[in-house]
Amino acid sequence: MENEKATSAERTKPAAPLTYQERSGNGAEPLISIPWRYILAAAFGVALLFVLFIWLIVYLANQQADTIEAVRDVMVIILALEFCIFGAAFLIMMVMVIRLINMMEFEVKPILQKTNETLNTMRGTTTFVSQNVVKPTIKAKSRAAGIRRGLKTLFGNPRNNIR
Repeated sequence: MENEKATSAERTKPAAPLTYQERSGNGAEPLISIPWRYILAAAFGVALLFVLFIWLIVYLANQQADTIEAVRDVMVIILALEFCIFGAAFLIMMVMVIRLINMMEFEVKPILQKTNETLNTMRGTTTFVSQNVVKPTIKAKSRAAGIRRGLKTLFGNPRNNIR
């Protein structure tokens, strides 16, 4: 019975307000709390303004036809000028892109090739030093350590013999 009361009480609760929590998610106070009724009222207001704007355009088109035609002609001229400006900006951007591609091909590509050649030279140098300097040194050190250990085994620790 109590469960039924709790579920019916939960059903009659008003909708929780829309909240935006902080990014850290530490349960701090909400940054913004907007009740749903305000969101619905705002959406209704925007829809009403849109309908009134459309009605105003239709009304003015019927009542002030000559004025609307003059405004239309001015708007067509403004749109044509805007199209010319955007066309010029598009051409400038195309020239810049072509220059960027040209720079990539004739300036950056040779630098990358030279860098690749330098890396190959360094690989060869590293291999040469490894084979001709490091390996013989390691072999000589290991042989000397082996001889030292063998002599130590045969004759004992020379430090103990000095006493």
